[in-house]
Amino acid sequence: MQTARIICPNGHLGFAPLKPESFALGVAAGPDFIAADSGSDDVGPGPLGSDTSTSPLAWQTHDLEVMLLAARARGVPMIIGSAGDTGSNSRVDLYVGLIRELARKHGLAKFRLGYFYSEVDREKLRAKIRAGDAIEGLDGREALSEAELDATSRVVAMAGVHPFMALLDQGADVIIGGRSSDSAIFAAAALHRGHAEGLSYYLGKVLECASFCAEPYGGKETVLGEIVDGGVHVTAMHPGQRCTVASVAGHAMYERANPYYEYVAGGMLDMSQCRYEQISDKTTRVTGPRFVPAERIRVKLEGAAKLGERYVGMAAVRDPYTIAHIDAAIGWARQQVRDRFGETGYELHYTVYGRDGVMGKLEPVKASAHELCIVVQGVAPTREMAEELCITGTRQLFYARLPDVKGTAGSVAFALDEVMQASAAYRWSVNHTVAVDDPMELFSVHMSEAGL
Repeated sequence: MQTARIICPNGHLGFAPLKPESFALGVAAGPDFIAADSGSDDVGPGPLGSDTSTSPLAWQTHDLEVMLLAARARGVPMIIGSAGDTGSNSRVDLYVGLIRELARKHGLAKFRLGYFYSEVDREKLRAKIRAGDAIEGLDGREALSEAELDATSRVVAMAGVHPFMALLDQGADVIIGGRSSDSAIFAAAALHRGHAEGLSYYLGKVLECASFCAEPYGGKETVLGEIVDGGVHVTAMHPGQRCTVASVAGHAMYERANPYYEYVAGGMLDMSQCRYEQISDKTTRVTGPRFVPAERIRVKLEGAAKLGERYVGMAAVRDPYTIAHIDAAIGWARQQVRDRFGETGYELHYTVYGRDGVMGKLEPVKASAHELCIVVQGVAPTREMAEELCITGTRQLFYARLPDVKGTAGSVAFALDEVMQASAAYRWSVNHTVAVDDPMELFSVHMSEAGL
């Protein structure tokens, strides 16, 4: 059986640049694959709905360039999943184009460039709904309706290992993937080398966020994972970091509703029987993960619907009396907006930082700070309405008439005189799973060449 030594330099390629020093140490360790995830729904629905990236192009290009040059110098595959933050078709095309440009820039010899798309035609989903094949909701959502599908701007399916393995089987030297399960990007490489499913998926789980599985904390540092004698070994490359039993086990629980289970297209990684052992100062060994195949493959879908154009205003409060009555001040401003725009057809949001701006109703500490920052968001069908809505909702805080206030001067200060245009507002409209008979049904795979 071939080895499966994989280095991951960045848990979200392009979100912040990888650190070249630890990456160089990882390359020197002799990996069989260089891989990274480049996407996340943590960035919210906006990038998917607007079909843009939240990561700067320069940072994405930097990471792709560093990884590509190292992979071609070593002659090992480079694998990227969830291209450009969202894994939409345009983001895959962006990365494929960047790889071609970088190959020309550095005069790289020809290599096989594979890629796959993850966007799903809404009519295909509509046909499934009409055929009675329910597209089941996650996290308490109802099954996807045609009305909600119509409101959705764009849908991507989350690939499992299957399109990555198909391209590796075709001899791809570089793979650019559409939206993908984080662990599948790495598990596919290990499965391609003939390793067991449980170990392969655990290897993917521990590598997906790079140095998040190491301590002390350090973002964007490279880690090395490999399967050795029936176990997964994970090693921190940064000289000051270690992969410890605590850090590796802790990461296994990261972003889990249940700390033991990781679901992917085709089954579930069961980590409940994992055993962790510190085998060297920088390396932890993990044994015991199991993969439980699903009776029927279900693929996760993500989709975003546009709410409207958006403007943002900011106001600061230092007056103790206004702070004590901040809800009344906000209520005054809301009423002025209702008087101008009516009750419906827009959204107006107030976030009070210094009281419960981060956790909202879940905030256990009920006391307010001695000063507050209020962020106002106005969302409306047109840019002009959103701007006026936000101006009204922000400025009227200044004019709020509160009980016992005798003077006419306002007790709110504005960070800026104007309100600021922001990106359009979107919501997650699709967070569902769809059943498929073929795990490749929603993904189209392509092979091409790059280089000179």
